[in-house]
Amino acid sequence: MSGRVKWVMLFFSVTQLILGTLGNGFIGLVNGSSWFKSKRISLSDFIITNLALSRIVLLWVLMADNVILMFSSKLHDDGVVMQVIDFLWTFTNHLSIWLATCLGVLYCLKIASFSHPAFLWLKWRVSRVVVWMLLGALVLSCGSAVSLIHEFKIYSVLRAADSTGNVTEPFRKRMNEYELVHVLGLLWYLPPLIVSLASYVLLILSLGRHTQRVQQNRASARDPSAEAHKRAIKMILSFLFLFVLYFLAFLIASSSYFLPGSEMTNMIGEIMTMLYPASHSFILILGNTKLKQVFVELLRCEAGHRKPGPKGSLSP
Repeated sequence: MSGRVKWVMLFFSVTQLILGTLGNGFIGLVNGSSWFKSKRISLSDFIITNLALSRIVLLWVLMADNVILMFSSKLHDDGVVMQVIDFLWTFTNHLSIWLATCLGVLYCLKIASFSHPAFLWLKWRVSRVVVWMLLGALVLSCGSAVSLIHEFKIYSVLRAADSTGNVTEPFRKRMNEYELVHVLGLLWYLPPLIVSLASYVLLILSLGRHTQRVQQNRASARDPSAEAHKRAIKMILSFLFLFVLYFLAFLIASSSYFLPGSEMTNMIGEIMTMLYPASHSFILILGNTKLKQVFVELLRCEAGHRKPGPKGSLSP
């Protein structure tokens, strides 16, 4: 790969890193300062804050992986470096996905309205349900990272055999085992995806039922409940859309061992993976009333300082 292409790739990686760090850092700073002043924080703000912090770590892990891959591919393929990056990537990746899933469940249970006993039981205990989900998310994230140990052992054996050129029948069996373990590792993504889809479907159904009741009662269509449904649906839908793109990019980035000579494809995949944690932070800001208000005030303040005007202007 030419040096010019590497620098272009690095530019895109650094741009996403800066935007993602600023967006997620803004969320953490606003919610953190509010928590520090009032000594209390809502469950949704707590989830969003931890989601932002986990994505900052995830972005820096992805950036380190991109830099090593671009400028030192041999070091990238080294067992120790690869294992450390994969372990951090897997943990922060699954934790951020589960936190976004918990946020969707919280919105669903608080906003959706159904008369089914099971749903009502969950709705009445929404805080307890989400807290247990957060604890489960932490355990599952640790489990997904620990599950890499067996994959690392197989990979080390394959690397040793490949370096000596000793491709025998046991080597092929080990290779098949490694591919199977690698594919089974993708199953860790199914639970949060299924839960998020269920939350999205429930919100859609609840909005439909609510709209019918509004039309029958000839009430205003722009009532607070309908607006809350639409905001929550947009938030979960944006997460699902970016998650699918992220998952496809992750498949590309993690297939380097199976696609020899695919350094360019692998690099593009890794750059694409940064799009999800970087861009979703701004969707969270625009979808949260408090964060959006502070963000708009910040932009107005910056515009006021920069805009030249008559006497009394805020410009220096």
